[in-house]
Amino acid sequence: MKEIILKNRRNLREHILVLACVIACFAANAAESFTVHAPSRVQEGAKFQVTFTLRNAEGSNFTAPEVTGATLMFGPARSTSYSTSVVNGHATSSSSQEYTMTYKATQAGTCRVGAASINVGGKTLTTRPLNITIAAGPAGGGSQQQQQPNMPPQPSTSGSPRFDDPFSQSSDRKVTNNDLFIRIELSKPHVYEQQAVVCNIKLYTKYQISEFMVTKQPSFDGFLIEEVPMEPSLNNVETFNGQQYQVAILKRCILYPQQAGKLTITSGNYDVSVVQFDAYSSIFGSLLQPIEKKLKVQSNSATVNILPLPEPKPADFTGAVGQFDVNTTLTPTKLKSFAQGNYRYVITGTGNIKYIRAPEIAFPDQFDVYDAESDVKINTGGGDMSGRVTFTYPFSPQYAGDFEIPASHFVYFDPDRGQYDSIAVPARKIHVDKGEGTQSNHYRMRNLDIRPIASGDLGLKRGRSFLIDKALYWLAFLLPLLALIAAIVVYRKQVKRNADVVAVRTRKAGKVAARRLKSARALAMQGKVSPFYAELLNATWGYLSDKLSIPQSDLNRETVQTEMSNRGVPAEKVEQTIALIDKCEFAQYAPQLADGNLNDALAQAEKVINDLEDVKLKKTPSA
Repeated sequence: MKEIILKNRRNLREHILVLACVIACFAANAAESFTVHAPSRVQEGAKFQVTFTLRNAEGSNFTAPEVTGATLMFGPARSTSYSTSVVNGHATSSSSQEYTMTYKATQAGTCRVGAASINVGGKTLTTRPLNITIAAGPAGGGSQQQQQPNMPPQPSTSGSPRFDDPFSQSSDRKVTNNDLFIRIELSKPHVYEQQAVVCNIKLYTKYQISEFMVTKQPSFDGFLIEEVPMEPSLNNVETFNGQQYQVAILKRCILYPQQAGKLTITSGNYDVSVVQFDAYSSIFGSLLQPIEKKLKVQSNSATVNILPLPEPKPADFTGAVGQFDVNTTLTPTKLKSFAQGNYRYVITGTGNIKYIRAPEIAFPDQFDVYDAESDVKINTGGGDMSGRVTFTYPFSPQYAGDFEIPASHFVYFDPDRGQYDSIAVPARKIHVDKGEGTQSNHYRMRNLDIRPIASGDLGLKRGRSFLIDKALYWLAFLLPLLALIAAIVVYRKQVKRNADVVAVRTRKAGKVAARRLKSARALAMQGKVSPFYAELLNATWGYLSDKLSIPQSDLNRETVQTEMSNRGVPAEKVEQTIALIDKCEFAQYAPQLADGNLNDALAQAEKVINDLEDVKLKKTPSA
């Protein structure tokens, strides 16, 4: 018992150490800063806010600046937010502390806001001083209510609260859907398949936010998602339905629809804490006390109509949708037989460039050609992906001579014009000098279609016989008939088997997983840790989905564990499978802490899949 307790303590210390390292890695991705934001111009008598933001650090002892030309109405009001995002397998996190001061412009001229300071880890950070121009004349046409000294302002019982007026945000008000809401905005109401749609999830509020937490993210079924990294901040002001709000973009992503029809982005759920105020009088005048109120907020859902790509699709169409250009290069310029060359096919432009399939290149038959490698470099600014994708085709000439990669066409669909466009790709002539080496086994097997002529004693003899007297004569009639009957029977059985889509996926699960593991092996050889574990995890999830007939939308750790147990998989193999999933997920989000031996992880995945292939699964009750 004592040994078990000591072992559990050691495991606990190890888990705490791993968690601390992960947090340290996240914190290392961000740099601390202390900035100030304020309007450049206000009117005399108007209220305005100055916000001091500390990013990616924990601060203390905030010191407000000296301000001339304005009177402090309230502050500082403090709010804290945290965010974590994963883009292309890389995790980043950020945090911010905001200190908001509310002032009233007392006289026309220049209001000078001095430097604020805060203590961070034993050092002092300061903001830059700034000037605000105060224009002459009362704000709002002189309609603002003046507060009498030493008298508490009365909560407004009519109208709606204003984000820049704390006296209108009394705690006895009910926060309605018009005061705070989250809205999903789509850049276009209808697009073609694979055409980009920008999705913004925005927070609109008339109150200060002290805490914000996502409890359920919106779902994007039917879309491929490219998330745009950003840091939410309530520094923007927008007018919506005739009312002004402070606005923060919580999430921005570019969506690429994968099917025609009407696709819906479901609503998300959020826990939000807003700040309201209780007013009271004191010897110093009218003061406000902040009161927090917790709310549950649900965003709207959004629908976009997806138009199918026109039929018939051109033969050379590889799924590119947008505006593109193509260039090809051949290296090296001088080649010898049995040496390796590279044919690069570079596509640049704007659109779904990340998801374009590699074109089919008609290399000469005398070349040994290998699988194409892709390199994608993109930028998600401007409402769509732009950049380039390079497909590299390694090849090795097996003979000397003059050869040619024939001309072809790159076909893409231009959604702005609503039609397919074609770019002519010129032919590439290749001169190959004689080199030293032997033909590869791959080339010999592919071109082994002529056998040597037989020689020597062939056992020939002269004789006479009637063909009709031989059994082979009659078998020549019967065998094709029997073969036809057998082919019909086999064909009907095959059609019946292929009609069962679930059974087909189950039978082919191992082959599909083997192809993905081949891609993971290539990444392991290149030393790409994070992409390797991402591909290994995708191969494992895909295999379990096909093998256990679990839809992708229901695929998770608990569902897999339950289904494997129900289908009769031994507990040891279930534990091995779950351990592989946990290892891949941990390595994907914390590659710095992952086991450096990628071949061991690959061997573990192959063993898990091979062991499950040997298990005869029980049929589900529905089957």
